[in-house]
Amino acid sequence: MSANSRLTVAAHALTWIGLYQRRGHEVATSEQIAASVNTNPVVIRRLLAELRKAGLAESQRGAGAGWMLARDLAAITLLDVYRAIEPGPVFALHRAAPNPECVVGHGIGPAMTAVYEQVEAALSRELARTTLEDVLRDVLKAA
Repeated sequence: MSANSRLTVAAHALTWIGLYQRRGHEVATSEQIAASVNTNPVVIRRLLAELRKAGLAESQRGAGAGWMLARDLAAITLLDVYRAIEPGPVFALHRAAPNPECVVGHGIGPAMTAVYEQVEAALSRELARTTLEDVLRDVLKAA
């Protein structure tokens, strides 16, 4: 199973837009953002459409079309971004109900649900502690 990079790509795109706007530009094109991420602009447009639905990005059509932040980087947490692009839980139970006559099949759901709820709570706490302003600060330190 491969790791999911959507949160990283979404944080990258929004942080890039924020820096681009701070440097005096009004909107960023999906082509410009895609060049930084090193992906196809279609991937960026699809991801930014999800972020727009969540109120994190805005788009402008027509002449001067492009993307901008809907809120300041300091007002967007990684949890906001995560919830915008990953609406479901991190882990799921069986797709088909296990055998209820089996002792493990009967008890695995409640046992794993308790663990998964703790994992989700810890993940949410950690992602809520970091804003995209924090990400940009760390990016600029590394540059």
